[in-house]
Amino acid sequence: MSTRSRQDQIKDELEKLDINPTFFARKEIRELPNILSADEKIVYLVEGRNKTTTHHIILVATDRRLIFVDKEFMYGLKVEDFSYSKISSIQYEAELMLASIDIHVSDDIVEIDGVGKYDAELFCEKVRDFMSRPEEYFPNKPEPSVLDQLEQLGRLKENGVLSEEEFIEQKKKLLGQ
Repeated sequence: MSTRSRQDQIKDELEKLDINPTFFARKEIRELPNILSADEKIVYLVEGRNKTTTHHIILVATDRRLIFVDKEFMYGLKVEDFSYSKISSIQYEAELMLASIDIHVSDDIVEIDGVGKYDAELFCEKVRDFMSRPEEYFPNKPEPSVLDQLEQLGRLKENGVLSEEEFIEQKKKLLGQ
């Protein structure tokens, strides 16, 4: 058993990917050990602003899914994740130094802006790479079962990341699948 914490492993992954998050992304990055599975790998990470709330957020592409993390002092934690097979398109629009990323998922569009131009381009390339892979490319990485997702929700609640109400709401969503 490794004595290194999951937080340290995540920091190492980000360093290897040459990702240096700003001070503003610290809250979200501290939540990643509670969000990611033990063997889930970060492929790329960008930070920016949610276009609708103007909150500082991070978008994390892993070897399994795309995760949107918004940790606000007053509003708690908002985590949305999308399997690559559900993403119909991802694009970025650059202006001078910054860019915005639009991700089309089912009937929804996730938009973030204030992303570094180079980071936005690289992030979109990495996500498109996973979008283009057939499902059988991930033979040992099935979608997490409802039970796995419930266990993860339970851990988030135990760690104080989710309130009782948020836990119940997310649990209802999972069981209503």
